[in-house]
Amino acid sequence: MLPALHQSPYFLRVLSMVRFPRVLDIGERIVLAALFAYMVWTFVLAWMGGASIVIAILLLSESVVLVFVLLRRFTDDVSFRPADWGLALVGSAAPLMVQPTGTNSNAALMAFCAMLMLAGLMIQLAAKLTLRRSFGAVAANRGVKVGGPYRVVRHPMYAGYLMTHIGFFLTNPSAWNALAYGVCCIAQIGRILAEERLLTVDSKYRDFAARVRYRLIPGLF
Repeated sequence: MLPALHQSPYFLRVLSMVRFPRVLDIGERIVLAALFAYMVWTFVLAWMGGASIVIAILLLSESVVLVFVLLRRFTDDVSFRPADWGLALVGSAAPLMVQPTGTNSNAALMAFCAMLMLAGLMIQLAAKLTLRRSFGAVAANRGVKVGGPYRVVRHPMYAGYLMTHIGFFLTNPSAWNALAYGVCCIAQIGRILAEERLLTVDSKYRDFAARVRYRLIPGLF
């Protein structure tokens, strides 16, 4: 007598493969939402204590990231490598752990960093609006997008993150923030390489990569 479908080892194995990425995806959203809530609390306290405008800009930047993480659609064409999931979580979580220091009061530097962060935020938004719900954290093929800022570099969103992070760090330097952003930078580069490993299977992405030479910084990387 044939075993019931729900008791079949093959069926259970397939079911676990389908559910496991979804569980990880939901878990990642919960962790990032919790870290963002903590960030809001610490930054609001700093703002009430007279912190600079860069506090508000960074908070806005990270809130945009969280909104797109929560609204993104799920895809089955996603990496199953634990390292890729780890890079995604670390790369998204580390920037949420920086702390305001208020140690730099140079008006010229503050103005420059605020403009740098706003430019980075605009680049992020342009990239996210190009991707829309195809935005994701873990390496996956959610469709190849080639418009907007993707005409300049292949990963403009990460370029935008880098600009906002540099602007915040220059006005809030500390060993802790250097560690958080250093870990984030390493993870982001790992994410870029992981994404391209998966996406280069798609001929559309290979054509796109041939047209847009640089990944993150024109003329450098």
